[in-house]
Amino acid sequence: MIAKRCRNSYHGRMRFLLYNIRYGTGHGKRYHLPLPFTGFFKQTGSTLEQITAFIRSVKPDIIGLIEVDSGSYRCGRCCQAEAIARDLNHFHVVETKYGNNSLAKRIPVLNKQSNALLTNQTINSSHFHYFNEGVKRLVIEVELDEVCIFIVHLSLKFKHRQQQLEHLHRILSHSTKPVIVAGDFNAFGGNRELQLFMAASRLCNANLTSQPSHPSHAPKRHLDFILHSPELIASNFSIPNICLSDHAPLLCDFNL
Repeated sequence: MIAKRCRNSYHGRMRFLLYNIRYGTGHGKRYHLPLPFTGFFKQTGSTLEQITAFIRSVKPDIIGLIEVDSGSYRCGRCCQAEAIARDLNHFHVVETKYGNNSLAKRIPVLNKQSNALLTNQTINSSHFHYFNEGVKRLVIEVELDEVCIFIVHLSLKFKHRQQQLEHLHRILSHSTKPVIVAGDFNAFGGNRELQLFMAASRLCNANLTSQPSHPSHAPKRHLDFILHSPELIASNFSIPNICLSDHAPLLCDFNL
């Protein structure tokens, strides 16, 4: 699904927000009541309203959303990315994160589990790439006037993640603009897993001190990343103390 219109490009600072929102299903003890992971099947309306209010409060220009429900019963058959974009007056690109031949595309609820990009900038073009390995295969590419953005959610399996990173490097090599690559990398080994990929792609990590973002109530794991071309100057990186999902959000300002 793509919503694309024209708007003036940014000048100066560009604020980027990355957030794995867990489909708006929430977090904490209530998520596991009356049975473990029961929250995965619950309605998401009230949590999504809180997530939208938080996003609005930090005033991002570009938003990478991981684990968005694009229309299952959990959100009343409405697309969460579209609802947030409408509230913020942003444009959006959203797509199911499984490959076209995946069994998940034929299973209710799973076939609405998506990733998305929202922005108040001009979307010049957008493309969906798919890895050859893993269950979660989608790469969202969105070209803005000044930069290209890539949104990913990598595999839980180390071998598949390394294969996906190799593939992602090939995709990035075709970009003629500075890039931001962001998402849930599921890098349980932290920065070490990405060193070769970052060196080959000439990318920098906006999170210079490797602050963890998972789980949100007591972060221990550095799973979520905002990587960027050296032409982009990152500043004001932070991980807000927000517990509306099992992941905390990542926030960063960029200047060319």
